[in-house]
Amino acid sequence: MSNQTSKMTTVPLRWRVVIAFGSGIGMLFSVTSSKAAELHLIKSHAQAAVAKLAPISRLPADSRLSLIIGLPLRNQDALTNLFQQLYDPTSGSFHHFLTPKEFTARFGPTEADYSVVTNFAATNGLRVVQTYGDREMVDVSGAVADIEKAFHVTMHTYKHPTESRQFYAPDVAATVDASLPILDVSGLDDFVLPHPMAHKMNRTPAWNPASGSAGDGSYFGWDFRNAYVPGVSLNGSGQYVGLVEFQGYYPSDITAYENAASPALPHVPLVNVYSDGLSGIPGAGGDLSECSLDVEMPIAMAPGLAGVYVFEGNNSDHILANMVAYSGIKQFSSSWGMSDDLTANQYLIQMGIDGQTFFQASGDGDAYVVTPIYWPADNPNVTSVGGTELVMNGSGASYASESVWNTGFDSNGPWCCNGQSSSTAYWGSGGGYSSIYPIPAWQQSINMTALGGSSTARNLPDVALTADNVKVYLNNGAKGDYMGTSIAAPLWAGYMALVNQQAAANGQPSVGFLNAAIYKIAQGPAYSYCFHDTVVGNNTWPGSPSKYSTATGYDLCTGLGSPNGINLIDALMPYSGAIWVDYNYTGGTNNGTYNFPFTTFAQAVSAVSPSGNVWFRSSGHKRETMTVTKSMTLKAFNGAATVGQ
Repeated sequence: MSNQTSKMTTVPLRWRVVIAFGSGIGMLFSVTSSKAAELHLIKSHAQAAVAKLAPISRLPADSRLSLIIGLPLRNQDALTNLFQQLYDPTSGSFHHFLTPKEFTARFGPTEADYSVVTNFAATNGLRVVQTYGDREMVDVSGAVADIEKAFHVTMHTYKHPTESRQFYAPDVAATVDASLPILDVSGLDDFVLPHPMAHKMNRTPAWNPASGSAGDGSYFGWDFRNAYVPGVSLNGSGQYVGLVEFQGYYPSDITAYENAASPALPHVPLVNVYSDGLSGIPGAGGDLSECSLDVEMPIAMAPGLAGVYVFEGNNSDHILANMVAYSGIKQFSSSWGMSDDLTANQYLIQMGIDGQTFFQASGDGDAYVVTPIYWPADNPNVTSVGGTELVMNGSGASYASESVWNTGFDSNGPWCCNGQSSSTAYWGSGGGYSSIYPIPAWQQSINMTALGGSSTARNLPDVALTADNVKVYLNNGAKGDYMGTSIAAPLWAGYMALVNQQAAANGQPSVGFLNAAIYKIAQGPAYSYCFHDTVVGNNTWPGSPSKYSTATGYDLCTGLGSPNGINLIDALMPYSGAIWVDYNYTGGTNNGTYNFPFTTFAQAVSAVSPSGNVWFRSSGHKRETMTVTKSMTLKAFNGAATVGQ
C-alpha cells in the first residue's frame, strides 16, 4: 500500500481557519481575517475552566513542554467547492479524490509561510524538533519561561474540575502577532487527556441476556458477520483498516482471539505506526482492553483484510497526520475521546478529499446534556457511531432484532458518562447535538425538532452497531465481556472494508466520506432495505429523563441504524462510480427519480410500481432505458449493461 509520508496545510498571512460548514454536501470551514487586530487569539478548551478556578502554583520556569504549532490551509473557497463536487454524483469531479501530494500542492501552506513559523519559533527560544513535508504543523519544545514570553501567557497548575488530577494551562488565551500564519498551538495545556470508550461489564451477559456464540452468550468471532452480512462472500480482501490508539496491545491476544473462533479466523497482518516516541510496548499493569478490542472487531467483520494498521501516539495531531499519509487505507476508526484543535480538524477534512472514511464512537453516557461532547464524536467530518443491543437467533446464528444500547447504572468507569461520577454512572448510546458545529447540509432534510434534536446544530450519531455483551481477548492472556460504542465504530470500519472491496473489484474508487451517501439513502425508498432501523428503546438517564427516544428513520439514539447486509453494500458501491446511479420508473404510478439502487429489481419495482421501464445512467454518461422484471437481479443488470464501459 502507499505510504506518503508528507502531509499538507496552510493559508495566506493574517488569516485564521475557523470551523463552519459549506452549503453543499461536505462539511468544511471558512476563514476570518484578523487584519484589524494586532494580536491573533489562540483559544483552547482549558480557558473556560481556568476562568472558574484558582491556580495552585506557577509551572516551573525551567520545565520544558512539547508544542505543535499548526498552520491553516490555503485556497479555502476552492477546497470547499471541491469537497462538494467530490460527493455530488452529477459532478464531473464525483469521487475523483486527491492524493496527499496533490492536496498539499493545491491547499497546503506555502514554503514561505512555513519558514515564517519556524523562524518565529527559533527567535523565541523554541527548539524546532520536527518539520513536515505537508507543512501543516511544526513540532517545537521549549522552557516554560520562553513559552510564556512567546505566547504572552503565564503558566499555572490547577485542580481539574471533573477528574482526580491536576492540569497545567495558561492563565489567559495565548496570542501571537496577527501577521503570523499560525492556526493554533496544542500542548499549552493538558486539560483534556485521551480517554478510551471500552468498558468492562460489571454485570454479566446473563443480566442483560445475549445470544452470541461465546459460552456465556456474549458476541464473538463470526457472530458479527452472521448478523450483519449473512451469506456475503466479501471479506475485506485487499483492504486495510486504520485505528487511532493511545495505548499498546499484545499481538498474542489478537492471535488467541482469531484461533478461538469456530472455525478459526484468518490471521490478519498487524502493522504498528508510532509517533511521540512510543514503541508499542504495553505499559505495566492497567487495562489494555481498548486497543485489543479495536483490532479484533474489524477482523471479525472483515476476516480477509490485508492488514490492520495501529496508529499509536500521545497526540491526536500526530496520529491523524500519519493516517492521512497512508493513502492506501480507506477506512479508519477511533474509539477514543480526544483533545480537539483546528489542526486535527484539518486532517479530518483532508480524509474526505482523499477518499478516506473516519468512524468515531459517539460516546457511552446516553443523551448528552451535561458536558460537551467528547471530540470528535460531533465533528461533521466523521461518521459518528452509536450503539445497539443485538439479539440473534440461536447462538450467534442469524440476526433477530436490535434495540438501543442502554445498560443503565453501572459504577465501572469514572469518566465518560456525561461527566457523571462513578457513583452515578449510567451507560448507553451517546446521542444529542453539538454546542460547537452547525448542522451539515446532509442532515437538513430531517425534522430534528420532532426528534428532540437541533435544526441548527450537528446532530449525532449517524449510524450504530452492536455495543454490548462482546467478548474481548486482552492483557496478555485474559478475556472479558465489554460494552461501549467503541465496539460499534471498528465494526463499522470492518463493514466499510467490504464496501470498498466491492468498489475496487469493479475498478471504482473508494466511497470516501460516508455521510453524504447514507443520508441520501435515508431520503428514498431504499432506506428500509439498506438499514436495520432501530425503533425500540432510548438513551435516557436520570439527568435526561425525556431525551432521546427512537423513531422511524433517523433518531438521536442510533442515527440511521445498523447495516443490512449486501443491500447497503450494493447501494454504496455504485456511488463509487459503478453503472447504476439512479433510475426513473415511467411505466405507472409513483413516477420519480430515485438516486440509490436496490439489491434486486424486485425490490426496486415494488417500491414504485409492479413492472415497467427503468431509466438508468452510468456516471457521467447519457441515460438509457431497459425493461426490467421482478426476477432480474442487480448483478444481472450490471452484466447486461455496457453504458460507460
